[in-house]
Amino acid sequence: MFQAKSSLKQTIRRYIALLVSIGFFTINTNAQPKDHNHDANAKILAYIANGWNSLSRSMSECKSLVDPKVTTAPVLYLPYGMATPPAVASAHRQCDLEVRNLPRKIAHLGDIRVNEIPMEGLLYLPNRYVVPGGRFNEMYGWDSYFIILGLIEERNKTEAELAKGMVENFFYEIENYGAILNANRTYFFTRSQPPFLTSMIREVYEHPAGQRPTKAWLAKAYGYAQRDYELWTSPIHRAGDTGLTRYYDIGEGPVPEMADDSDYYADVIRWLLAHPDIHTGYLIEAPDDPSAAQAISLAKLSCDISASKICARAHVEGHRLTADFYRNDRAMRESGFDISFRFGPFSGSTGDFAPVCLNSLLYKYERDMAHFATLLLRPAEAAEWNRRAAARRDAINKYLWNPTQEMFDDYDFVKQRQSAYKYLTTFYPLWAGLATKRQAAALRNHLSDFEHDGGLAMSDTNSGTQWDLPFGWAPTNWLAIKGLLQYGFTRDVSRIARKFSQTILQNFLNDATIREKYNVVSGSANVAVATGYKSNVVGFGWTNGVYLQMHQLLTARSKGKISTSKQDR
Repeated sequence: MFQAKSSLKQTIRRYIALLVSIGFFTINTNAQPKDHNHDANAKILAYIANGWNSLSRSMSECKSLVDPKVTTAPVLYLPYGMATPPAVASAHRQCDLEVRNLPRKIAHLGDIRVNEIPMEGLLYLPNRYVVPGGRFNEMYGWDSYFIILGLIEERNKTEAELAKGMVENFFYEIENYGAILNANRTYFFTRSQPPFLTSMIREVYEHPAGQRPTKAWLAKAYGYAQRDYELWTSPIHRAGDTGLTRYYDIGEGPVPEMADDSDYYADVIRWLLAHPDIHTGYLIEAPDDPSAAQAISLAKLSCDISASKICARAHVEGHRLTADFYRNDRAMRESGFDISFRFGPFSGSTGDFAPVCLNSLLYKYERDMAHFATLLLRPAEAAEWNRRAAARRDAINKYLWNPTQEMFDDYDFVKQRQSAYKYLTTFYPLWAGLATKRQAAALRNHLSDFEHDGGLAMSDTNSGTQWDLPFGWAPTNWLAIKGLLQYGFTRDVSRIARKFSQTILQNFLNDATIREKYNVVSGSANVAVATGYKSNVVGFGWTNGVYLQMHQLLTARSKGKISTSKQDR
């Protein structure tokens, strides 16, 4: 009897499963997953809220002074002539910290050379700031924009003041270190990072959790933003005669921050030797153990082995990298996209390109400055900023818009041709608001080049480096999402935001961490990078900020606050 009942139950279950599979009826299982998702989301939001404190740093804390990327003892540098603040004096005693002053006042990038500061160290900042996490234990240029988005989204006074303090730290860098640096370390005195300063100013000024900053504060911010902008339009950053801008680093040789992965440059050489059919010009034949005279020659043709241990190790089977490769490798790091094959293998030709991302950022920068000038009752200045923005938009359409592919492509101004490399930065013009409606509609058709189950990948090329397929990153996913939203593609926005936020959430539930990047093809945080930065750092500042933004967006959409546009119908 028992066996007969059991057999009947199994038959009924199979029959119900068959009916469900062919769509005869559906079973409502929403209650349990909904509760589960609510609880899971509450956990990750709590993790992020607590994370702002664990990722915040100040000059009075020992944890702020450590640099995992180099092997030297911690040194803190104050601006030239500055007296040691009491909090720093206390850290000097408690943290076994050496405190020094910079040798002279710095007004512009290049006023001091890295080799004039033989001991690498942290640069003093007056306010608390949030770091990305892991080996990135300092305040970064473009990371901070996405971190500030998260801090503002928390909508409380403490996080709002932290965001404002970070923006004012950038003012301090411009005033005392000559520019917004890649990050506040001495070895970053040679470059900046993607220019998001006006976007950060707008977040702080337009979305206060307490009292709005004053017009006097905005006027001060406007002045510092103007000085930051001047760096990007200076001769070193001009992309030939295109009227556009490029990434550039004024330093020479391999970057010091690769000391914790000093095999990277040797790995590049091995790859180039293994692919002789790809002609780059990045290699020269040179002795593995050069004489003193040969070393002097190598310092000009490649890098200085006496000045850099990383340079000394960068050789394979009688081959070294050219000085030009190192210059472009540095420029690639200013872009923030380190490393991809976007500008040649290992982006070894970065400085030859006018990139979509940078010029879109500067278009928005110019429009933001026009907005600030209007608020400050400076109509002539507003008109000049609008003129600059219009000129840049025209140059972007002339050199970067590909009418055949209907995408924005990077432009090689040396070879005078557009790149054919599909890269997610093609959506930056939507975020910046410079694309026409027709261009936006055409770009939407290219989502399939990048979209996977876990979100948007950086490219459609698997190069084995972290800023290419199959990897997706919070900042570029968010800029694409926000750009699509601004042009009314709300269904695409919801779908992509849901995919990428679920990737973050599911991996958080697996190991209780948030990471700097994800494999959006597999939906995993367990990444496998062949060359370059091989780890997946825990933290992680910009992923935290973007998750909060996507959560707010999806919540608003579910409540009907973001309606489906005509373009989506």
